[in-house]
Amino acid sequence: MGSPSGPPFDPDDPDWARREHDTEPIPRIDPDDGPGYGSGARLSDGPAFSDDAGYGDGPGYAGEGRAWVRDPEAGYQPPEISEEELAGLRADASGATPRRVLPLEDEPSSLVARYLFPTERYRGEWKRHWIHLATPIIVGVAATFVLGYLSGFLAGQDVGALTTIAVLLWFAVMGWVAWRVADWWYDRFILTNKRVMVVNGIITRRVAMMPLVRVTDMKYEQTPAGRALNYGTFVLESAGQEQALREVKNLPNPNELYLRVVEEMYEPQAVEARLGKEQDEAKADDGA
Repeated sequence: MGSPSGPPFDPDDPDWARREHDTEPIPRIDPDDGPGYGSGARLSDGPAFSDDAGYGDGPGYAGEGRAWVRDPEAGYQPPEISEEELAGLRADASGATPRRVLPLEDEPSSLVARYLFPTERYRGEWKRHWIHLATPIIVGVAATFVLGYLSGFLAGQDVGALTTIAVLLWFAVMGWVAWRVADWWYDRFILTNKRVMVVNGIITRRVAMMPLVRVTDMKYEQTPAGRALNYGTFVLESAGQEQALREVKNLPNPNELYLRVVEEMYEPQAVEARLGKEQDEAKADDGA
């Protein structure tokens, strides 16, 4: 005879005993009885899943004093994070906070403003590094010493005509140096939310620009002298064949300027939000 729930006994079936064994119910084990289970290790010890915090109802996590709280009226509330924990996220491993990338001036100079259209947002302008004037300065200093000595020597030899020529030559060299300094002063690298520009020239003005949306690659290079004196050369690549603006030499603070341009290219909304917040804070300070 078989079990009440199993197949009927068949003496001619050699597999009846095996099938009868397979259909036996699995015995239930009391966690307090049997080897391996004691009063200190119960199956019920551990995370309990209830109707209030279950897999079907949403997150029900709790641990280390922080929990996702289920409020029928307010919904699920995220865990509270202390200010000390946020400070650790804002700082890097060395403890230094990230640098803030902001325009140098709020408004463009009169030299630059004429080249901006009304809907364009100004981000900053930069003159080239003073190393750009290294050659004119060296030539001017050398000419002063050499021609000064030569004019004094010729004056002692009573050769008035040659002395006059030496003095006129010195004035010509100084005029060339002054021209190069003025050209450096009017030479500006400009960044807006739409494009980058280079404006230079005193008598003949030259304006070169490249839209930010067309910049496919950008890099800056620093020689050992550039790293020591903090200047570099920017190289802009565009999808077009002809490029009005490709290489800009001797720009100051290249790392900071690189971050400004890249942020304007990839995170313009973040720039607008940050600048708008700072303007609101400035207005609040003025009102106070």
